[in-house]
Amino acid sequence: MGSWKRDFASGLIILTPLLITLFVVVWIFNQLAGLPVPVDDVYARVALTLAVFVLLVFAIGYLMRTAVGAVFESTLDSLINRLPGLRVVYNASKMAAETALGGTENLQAPVKIETWDGMRMTAFKTGQKTDDGRDLLFLPTAPNITTGYVIEVEPDEYTETDESLEDALTRVLSAGFGENNETGLSQLLDGQDRLASGETDAEQQVSTDDAEGVATSENGDTSRSDGDDTHQSEPSG
Repeated sequence: MGSWKRDFASGLIILTPLLITLFVVVWIFNQLAGLPVPVDDVYARVALTLAVFVLLVFAIGYLMRTAVGAVFESTLDSLINRLPGLRVVYNASKMAAETALGGTENLQAPVKIETWDGMRMTAFKTGQKTDDGRDLLFLPTAPNITTGYVIEVEPDEYTETDESLEDALTRVLSAGFGENNETGLSQLLDGQDRLASGETDAEQQVSTDDAEGVATSENGDTSRSDGDDTHQSEPSG
């Protein structure tokens, strides 16, 4: 009974991310195919759209390395910030893109912070500080790390860790159930099989103790019987 559950779970673990990735790819393909590009073939239309987008990204990136790019960026920011509603969305999305794509090492530094007495939570450095010298940390929720809290703490109020970003993200994304190693899944599935078959470690220990007790009892009875025989044989001598 436990074997087919393990096989089914292993199959879902492999197929689920593949199906989700395929769904996202198909959705993006359909969106690109629906753009008004003057090309009859669907695949050629999607390829042309992707090529134009990549060239545009490289062109703007190269422009940002020049003085003209800096003037263009400041002018664009000034125009967007004059709009009452869109400036909030623009500034938030720009800051998120700079944080995610900027490649800062401080962002890839998980830390431990004690939120209540004796309870620690995983947070991530942002590389930013407040005016009074406190560090800004991002405390994500699990398993959805796109939401969370931005907290301001003193440098001595959190603990530096040696774990990698992958280990911390795996723990948060899996709500604490996953492990970023090869034996984590197999140990979890083996534990489920033992629970399904009723062969827990406690039961095995009880069985072992009972067997040892029986053996000890038998040895004790044998010793006592040998002693009785010796005692009975002495008067006859």
